[in-house]
Amino acid sequence: MTVRFDALYRETASDVFAYVMTLLRDRAAAEDVTASAFERAYRRQAGFDPKRGTQRAWVFGIARNAALDELRARKRIAALVTDPEAPDAEHDDGMAEDEAALRRATVAAALAQLDPRERELIALKFHAGLDNAEIAKVLNISVANAGTRVHRAVTRLRKACHAPS
Repeated sequence: MTVRFDALYRETASDVFAYVMTLLRDRAAAEDVTASAFERAYRRQAGFDPKRGTQRAWVFGIARNAALDELRARKRIAALVTDPEAPDAEHDDGMAEDEAALRRATVAAALAQLDPRERELIALKFHAGLDNAEIAKVLNISVANAGTRVHRAVTRLRKACHAPS
């Protein structure tokens, strides 16, 4: 099982970190919580039930709980990241640096208009790369409900991105 866990870690660690960073808005805390989540997952790997979902969704559920534990310990309300990570200097689509900065600022402003639950859905879908079934497992809701919530959050984000400033 250790070999499979090692592969799971390599496949999901950066996505888990991005998701936790979105929840905590604190790089050092996100690193600690990500490590803690993988430690929990490693200790509990025998309890993983493939009938209940993918290992990826299982790890994100553990990471979510670890992040919420951290937020509760700090006694503050979860504030989600509104500034996406800056991309590398080179852009695949040849976009000018100024245009990329403008797009990042637009998305950041739009994300700030969403409520924390919607921002979490956006983070799970796009930072973590989870599908609706995996999001449903992480949030303990139905797949249909997850799909509906993600659709609504993305629709609100799009509208906010295109709203006049």
